[in-house]
Amino acid sequence: MINFVMPDLYPASAEIFILVMACVLLLVDLFAGSGRRWLVYLLTQLTLAGCFGITLATLDGQSVTTFSNMFVDDLFADFLKLVLYPTVAVMLVYSRQYLAARNLDKGEFFVLVLFATLGMMVMISASHFLTIYLGLEMLALSLYALVAIDRDSARATEAAMKYFVLGAMASGLLLYGISMVYGAVGSLEIAEVGQRIALGGGNKTVLVFGLVFVVAGLAFKLGVVPFHMWIPDVYHGAPTAVTLFIGSAPKLAAFAIAMRVLVTGLAELAEHWQVMLMILSALSIALGNLAAIAQTNLKRMLAYSAISHMGFMLLGLLAGIVGGDPRFALNAYSSAMFYVIAYVLMSLGSFGMILLLSRAGFEAENIEDFKGLNKRSPWFAAIMMILMFSMAGVPFFVGFFAKFAVLQAVVAAKQIWLAVFAVMFSLVGAFYYLRVVKVMYFDAPTDSASIEAPRDMRLLLSVNGLAVAVLGLLPEGVLEYSIYASYAFLVGQ
Repeated sequence: MINFVMPDLYPASAEIFILVMACVLLLVDLFAGSGRRWLVYLLTQLTLAGCFGITLATLDGQSVTTFSNMFVDDLFADFLKLVLYPTVAVMLVYSRQYLAARNLDKGEFFVLVLFATLGMMVMISASHFLTIYLGLEMLALSLYALVAIDRDSARATEAAMKYFVLGAMASGLLLYGISMVYGAVGSLEIAEVGQRIALGGGNKTVLVFGLVFVVAGLAFKLGVVPFHMWIPDVYHGAPTAVTLFIGSAPKLAAFAIAMRVLVTGLAELAEHWQVMLMILSALSIALGNLAAIAQTNLKRMLAYSAISHMGFMLLGLLAGIVGGDPRFALNAYSSAMFYVIAYVLMSLGSFGMILLLSRAGFEAENIEDFKGLNKRSPWFAAIMMILMFSMAGVPFFVGFFAKFAVLQAVVAAKQIWLAVFAVMFSLVGAFYYLRVVKVMYFDAPTDSASIEAPRDMRLLLSVNGLAVAVLGLLPEGVLEYSIYASYAFLVGQ
């Protein structure tokens, strides 16, 4: 007779709530009809607000595992989720007018967004390799459908096909790596894997081979070189609202699983994965910045920019353990967390500006579409300038402080050459960001149409841009929370 032990559902209450609400949305959309699409949008926003409230209510600083140690609710997960919910909510506000103008604001869009968000939440709280894979596939399958949601666009369909094929290959690599780790140590529970490796268990050769495939799978999800092939095509081909989603929230989940797998599970193999991350980050920073210079399409430029930014984030991850000494871990991992949060904030604003200037039958996705924006709207030209300066790492915006935090962690880890390399290519990257500013302020406008956008979008985009500026001057709050969450993560291992 099998004794079934009922798992504790309380730590996963936010995930259960969003799953139930996604199913409710399917029914509401079925009966509401096309005339009441605002109802589905409103329910989606209320669902995200509910998840935020539930996560806050269950935030007690304790690390609790459930579902046979496959799911963990800790401060690290809660902090990232509290950043995730507003990110998705802001994306929906920015996207609403764009979707309505193209008849894409259907129930399935919002349901897929909620399922993708659920996948990210599962990834963030995963303490087992199978849970990671489950969350990853839930996110990936939702994103494949979202990229192809404009069924009349051949470009979107092509992008979705490329994403699906390459994503399936990356999932295969990750699964193969997980199977090799399991074969070596006999467990898939991340903390247990780390303990068994620390006690000398497992075949070291098999573990290293498994590590290579796991890192390759993670690198694809982060979109770093040489697993970056999908990023420019998917960013360019997908509807801009979907590009905004792909370019922001999933980076938080990818950072979380990188931390859980590499730092908790495979810390004893740090000498191997650090070298891999060093190569991935150096190639990403170099190729991302050089390829972005040649782009005339702003979405493709931001895609290559994302590759270089994820390379920067990896610098923080690889600087945590030096020669087996974990003294630098808190400084390095909190810097990487701060960097990924800052990048999500900048990415939201940048793609939000593209959505602001787009209208029915017109995609403002080329750099020349921003010509003379200062004459059309001085305020939003200033917001875009703040975002571009921050992306370039110009003082004193949040992007500068995020880069500075990561670089000082790399220098503290005695990787001086890597810090110099990153700074040099950041200077190269400044060119293509400043080109957008030059076009806005010094070129004559080619489009004289007035900028029409809902008041909530204008307000939120303004707050987004100002937050990038204010957090550059006063980053202590977010940085302290990043340090606190990273400390709780390291202590709770």
